[in-house]
Amino acid sequence: MKLKVGEILENIKLPNIDGNSFELESLKGKKVLISFHRFATCPFCNLHIHQLVKNFDSFADDFAIVAIFDSPLNHLQTHAESHHAPFAILADDSNVYYQRFNVERSVLKTIKGFIKRFPTLIYAMFIKGYWPFPIKGNIFSMPLEILLDRDGRIEHIHKGKDEGDHIPLEDIKNFSKYGSTPIRGKDK
Repeated sequence: MKLKVGEILENIKLPNIDGNSFELESLKGKKVLISFHRFATCPFCNLHIHQLVKNFDSFADDFAIVAIFDSPLNHLQTHAESHHAPFAILADDSNVYYQRFNVERSVLKTIKGFIKRFPTLIYAMFIKGYWPFPIKGNIFSMPLEILLDRDGRIEHIHKGKDEGDHIPLEDIKNFSKYGSTPIRGKDK
């Protein structure tokens, strides 16, 4: 399925790290960031989750975040519960939604990101302690982020140019507060 700006996103139903089943429909009436990540031990992904958690209070009250990982639930629980995220962190180890929403996989973009973001990788691993092992999931998945309005309609689609490329935090804050998409770059 090709995602398109202006369309209603279908319901997402996956297990949450808290052990409950999560449904995207439960967030109707809120603006939402859906963020597809790589595997549970990915340093870039864990740094992104850390930043979202750290800045969560600066988002609007009617804003929700849903982080989805390409990892088994028990592995994700082991490596993501320490974030104490005030939002859903979901396991899609069967890649149902990765495939349905055409989450890109790229060896070349993974290498590019490793080189381009090497200082960030070192910071994530040696300062924050986000070690990339063991790997349970696809190492070549690229980030996919989707911003939804209160009706579940797609406002913006961001396809990562490498494994550390996410919507800038300030743009997420602006979207959460004002509902507009002053996102740098074009919708894809």
